[in-house]
Amino acid sequence: MVPMPLDDLDPAAITARLALEGELLGVELLDTCRSTNSLLLERAHEPGALLLIAREQTAGRGRRGRRWSAPRDAALTFSLRWRFAGPVHALRGLPLAAGVALARALHALGAREVGLKWPNDLMATGRNAGAKLGGILIETRAAGGGTAAIIGVGLNWRAVPLLEQSLRRRVAALEQLLQPLPRRDVLVARLAAELARALRAFERGGLALFCDEWEALDALRGHRLRVSSGRGRVVSGYADGLAADGGLRLRTRGGVRTVHSGSVALAGTA
Repeated sequence: MVPMPLDDLDPAAITARLALEGELLGVELLDTCRSTNSLLLERAHEPGALLLIAREQTAGRGRRGRRWSAPRDAALTFSLRWRFAGPVHALRGLPLAAGVALARALHALGAREVGLKWPNDLMATGRNAGAKLGGILIETRAAGGGTAAIIGVGLNWRAVPLLEQSLRRRVAALEQLLQPLPRRDVLVARLAAELARALRAFERGGLALFCDEWEALDALRGHRLRVSSGRGRVVSGYADGLAADGGLRLRTRGGVRTVHSGSVALAGTA
């Protein structure tokens, strides 16, 4: 790990902007690391909220063990360590609340064509509908009688030629959705502040506080989906919003079914 030189990811500027938003978070910045989530998991026992940002991640991770591709200076990658007083099972639905917070921040900055895909993806809407903008990975550890949650965020910052071809899927970048493109420290501070506010609200009132807003941001509502569990089980149906516990409701031939895990794709796509 090598400390990062000052550029448009200035930790002092991020700290100052967070303070203006009323958030006093620790901020650390690395030039390169394997994974900000992995590093904060190793430091889950430490007190206080900490925002760890990396200019480059060489082994970023997504859900279900997938690798998250983040070419140098083409992505925003950071993780936030946050302490919850309750047990891990009380955090069901947290990725959905985090997605709402990130979408709120991006909309406020002018990126209105951003929606959500169950359970943890940010998607482009409008002209770039269906292209993935980023994702969220939340990992937890028991700590000090409560739970340390590591909320990892990866967003495509700049478009990378041939990335779609290598990933075999459509990809969107913030530079396509947000003009003029702000400094990265401005964006990280806004995202982290909104995320911190959402985490406090989630601990007070749970997922119910976010369900309506999540459904309004649902990029796939009404579309026919295929959900693969990874154990050979596939459920197909039309997306019909969220269940109270954060599961995805699907209208199938046999009635409404709720799924709680799996890989989601539009029916008829890979």
